[in-house]
Amino acid sequence: MRSRKYAASTPRPTVFAEGGQRAPSTTLGLRVSHPDQYPLLTGTALFSALVLFLTAVQFATPNLVGNDGYYHIKMAYLMRTEGWRLPFDWLALTVLNADRFVDHHFLFHVLLIPFTFGDLRLGAKMASVLFPAVAFLSFWWLLRRQRVPYAALWTAGLLVVSEAFIYRMSMPRAQSLSLAALIVAWHWLLTGRHRRLVPLAFFYVWLYNGFPMILLVAGAYGVARWLSDGQLEWRPLAYVGLGVALGLLIHPYFPNNLLFIYHHLGPKVLNPTAPGVGSEWYPYKTTQLLENSGLALIAFLSGILALGLHDRRMDAPTATGLLLTLLFGFMLFKSRRFVEYFPAFALAFAALAWSPLIRRWEAQGHRWRHRISIGLMGAILLLTLPSNLQASRESLQRSKPYERYAEAAAWLQAHTPAGSRVFQTDWDDFPRLFFYNTHNTYIVGLDPTYMQRYDAELYDLWVEITQGRVERPSQVISERFGAHYVFTDLAHKAFLEKAAEDPNLVEVYRDDDAVIFQVTAGSSASGSG
Repeated sequence: MRSRKYAASTPRPTVFAEGGQRAPSTTLGLRVSHPDQYPLLTGTALFSALVLFLTAVQFATPNLVGNDGYYHIKMAYLMRTEGWRLPFDWLALTVLNADRFVDHHFLFHVLLIPFTFGDLRLGAKMASVLFPAVAFLSFWWLLRRQRVPYAALWTAGLLVVSEAFIYRMSMPRAQSLSLAALIVAWHWLLTGRHRRLVPLAFFYVWLYNGFPMILLVAGAYGVARWLSDGQLEWRPLAYVGLGVALGLLIHPYFPNNLLFIYHHLGPKVLNPTAPGVGSEWYPYKTTQLLENSGLALIAFLSGILALGLHDRRMDAPTATGLLLTLLFGFMLFKSRRFVEYFPAFALAFAALAWSPLIRRWEAQGHRWRHRISIGLMGAILLLTLPSNLQASRESLQRSKPYERYAEAAAWLQAHTPAGSRVFQTDWDDFPRLFFYNTHNTYIVGLDPTYMQRYDAELYDLWVEITQGRVERPSQVISERFGAHYVFTDLAHKAFLEKAAEDPNLVEVYRDDDAVIFQVTAGSSASGSG
């Protein structure tokens, strides 16, 4: 029972009780079963530890993780220096041309602006430490408010549960803040703060093009309430739906943002592997998943085991965690990019599932049981933290050098007319070229489907040229694509062979990473973007 001294001196946090009502927390014997007595101190220490770990991972390499981060930090810089609504004319032959452009990470770019003062690469890396640390801290806050014993220890488990998860969280992309938003939504769902979901969903739409996931979280909560206590709770989903609708309608790029959703999500949902949109949209092999996320799977299975040891029905918070883990697990088996979510929700589900058992052991005086549980958790953390830190650092060290294409981009800027269009042989070269050179415009970037959706015939022609299937491609490049310069990496050997045979493609630059050709004849096109 709670002592009078504790009841008088300690505020009672509002938590979700079984049946869906908010109720004051109670202490079931030992101090560990109620939320931390010093949340500010605990939160500060935990956040510092998270930042330290993520910094050690992030600065294992001077490079940014992945390709898109170069685009994101440069966009934030341009928004700061040239205005919020950029006249985006760098991808004229895609659905992101100047007339249709939608910044589908608008709020993320706004949040990156404070990191654009000084070295952009360093700023992006600092953001890639702080943003996931905030997401992990929100995880701790969720568990703490649900009275999960050892909430800070469970949160530290995020650092070891999946090397692939840490890798994705270390990218200068919006997924870490997306995870934070989903966790906050879950917390407000469980604590009955449903009206706050409206502004959260509103800004989530502005943050990330994966905004439908917040609807899935609200929907999972509604199903969990129905399964656990028979109540059909529709209002939270309605609040989230209202916030999403307002976010879409009151949007800086309305109404183009509505059409962009169709162009962006349609190909991924209907045919996620064609054309090639990057490895993140493909599933992991089973052996890969077991290797890089084995502890996440073990956490999920341990949660299932804990449910089998319960002597009461599963409550709504745990049921929501189970449904979300199953949902994100299914999505992970379809596409590896959802490793950004599954480990976190699997660990949260395990924490919620084990929490009633640990509190019951404490109340019954079974100290040895909860000592074994905390000892086991601590041992797993201590044994796996160094190895996961090393594995995460090694995965980042495999990132491509940030200097890649820097000199080639500088040559283009110095030797070509402003706005002149560059034909690339690979769509994912755009972020680095854009990072170093906004003087030129480009053919395709960010996602190959953006060109395919703009002009399928033109896209097919681009593929044919880049794969070396078009004889004397200079005329087509000039007349159909309006480009007088060609940029290619050295891996496109078939194209390079055709270019060597084309007298109107003159090599004007070469280094260890790239070759630049100038189209010298065979076109009346101006080549401007």
